[in-house]
Amino acid sequence: MTSKDQETETTAIRQIVADAQKHQNDPDQFIPLHTADASIVNFMGRRVLGRDALDQAMKRALETPLAKVINTVEIEDIRFIRPDVAIVAGIKHVSDEREISLRDDPSTTLPSLSGWLTYVVVKEQDAWRIVSAQTTPIRN
Repeated sequence: MTSKDQETETTAIRQIVADAQKHQNDPDQFIPLHTADASIVNFMGRRVLGRDALDQAMKRALETPLAKVINTVEIEDIRFIRPDVAIVAGIKHVSDEREISLRDDPSTTLPSLSGWLTYVVVKEQDAWRIVSAQTTPIRN
């Protein structure tokens, strides 16, 4: 891969991460950013396999106060494993806009307000897609 190609692909990968952030509360836009067999481990450690399961889990979560937990992602590194596979490392920043009673309740408290985020992205039919996402809370 030439440096110009790598620059173009890096820009496209940054865009899919930005799109995932932008559409985090819109399943119709968010789900297609993933491969059909995507594996997602969320901030609370729940693992979801496949686009259909991700769609269902996301729709259920958006019907709860979790819809008011908003994430931003700060990309720290993008490494190409092959021209069509890359690992994206970043930090997920969490803004918990739920009611104070939910934020303070030990049964609904988030484990942290930041986490290490790792995406594995693949290029399918000339478009980058998320095949794997893992978020690990950063304990302060």
